[in-house]
Amino acid sequence: MLNRLFLGVILLSATAVASANDSLVRFQSNYSVQETANRFEKIASNKGITIFARVDHQKNAQNVDMELAPSEVIIFGNPKVGTPLMQCQQSMAIDLPQKVHISQDNNGQVWLTYNSPTYLQERHNIKGCEEVLNKIAVVLNKLSMATVAK
Repeated sequence: MLNRLFLGVILLSATAVASANDSLVRFQSNYSVQETANRFEKIASNKGITIFARVDHQKNAQNVDMELAPSEVIIFGNPKVGTPLMQCQQSMAIDLPQKVHISQDNNGQVWLTYNSPTYLQERHNIKGCEEVLNKIAVVLNKLSMATVAK
């Protein structure tokens, strides 16, 4: 099935550093949350991808006298890729632009996580945009691999 194809593309190219379930793809990073986010932002920008926003959840929590482990979200995308998805299924707009979440778990390990294109395809019942979805899966995989690589 198509949804297994996407998952296979991600896992076959990154079995040592990635894990996936039905909705999220996770890459283990050797860098801090801030450095991983910096690396992702730089690599994506260098590929011509627009960075729309970067949210530091830990800093926002501190601003209201609360604690939170390091956690950042980068919102990014390319309208040339996202627009065709919204043309296939307009509800896709709720999940665009794309996002990556970079966080530190209770063991001090840093993870880069994003929504699986398979999950988005199923969530929005997208039909007829397999080529675009596959391209997104490959690009997200490459960006993530480059970000977490030593």
